[in-house]
Amino acid sequence: MFPGIDGFHWTVGHVVFLFLFFAVVLTILATVVSAAWRTARDLRNHRAIELCWKSDFAELPESGRRCRHELAGRVISRTCDNAFDCRHCGKYSQFAVLPATGLAPDMGLNYSDDRFYHRGHTWVKPAEDGTVTIGLDELAEHLIGPPDSIEMPEAGSEIEINQTAWRMKKNGKQIEVRAPIEGTVVGVGGPQEEWYLKIRPRLDANVPATLRHLLRGPEVHSWLSRELERFQLQLRAPNTPPSLADGGVLMPGLMDAVPEADWDTVLADTFLQA
Repeated sequence: MFPGIDGFHWTVGHVVFLFLFFAVVLTILATVVSAAWRTARDLRNHRAIELCWKSDFAELPESGRRCRHELAGRVISRTCDNAFDCRHCGKYSQFAVLPATGLAPDMGLNYSDDRFYHRGHTWVKPAEDGTVTIGLDELAEHLIGPPDSIEMPEAGSEIEINQTAWRMKKNGKQIEVRAPIEGTVVGVGGPQEEWYLKIRPRLDANVPATLRHLLRGPEVHSWLSRELERFQLQLRAPNTPPSLADGGVLMPGLMDAVPEADWDTVLADTFLQA
């Protein structure tokens, strides 16, 4: 009962009730205001996307969170605990000086040494003017083939690392490609140009100006070998052996060639969509 209501009387019980009631109300209001303030702050500081990516990363299978140094053969086994952002890894320098022993077999795919590779299957090629060009890697292109439609960001828009850089549709499936680096979009391409975005990386005091979070050299080929093994398991028909034999070459246009596959799972694992 509250003051002003017929029959209300000031008693010890009513006073205690009102005190507890308004204490709870004030606590709820303070919590809501605090949450709104933190959300606004995170959006201003580009933290919201980072938090979403870390949540998605934690939901990836352990096999999809292996450290790059394990891929390169520098360590026997290690799970990445920095959401694939080696720029914030305190042990990166300790492992990077070790010799790489990863194999680099010819899988019929072109992974040039002048580019860096993101585990969401994009490549990054630095230019002399300080910008970087971004495109889909060979495995992703073999997987999708020509997309049915593309949704690209506008020039001048800001892109955060691991957010959705652009979207594509293929055979009714939506594909969200993660950005391999943060910065400002200065150019937009597409399949015909053989690249999708040109970005001017953001200079941020909290993020070292380096591409060391991206894969290169022996790391790339070991990672691809594991990705191809995953494809063999995911694309095979039920109760049949893997469809890609050892030493085989990945065929192009897999989404058209194997329409009965579980493409929701394949695309989620390929493009790091938890």
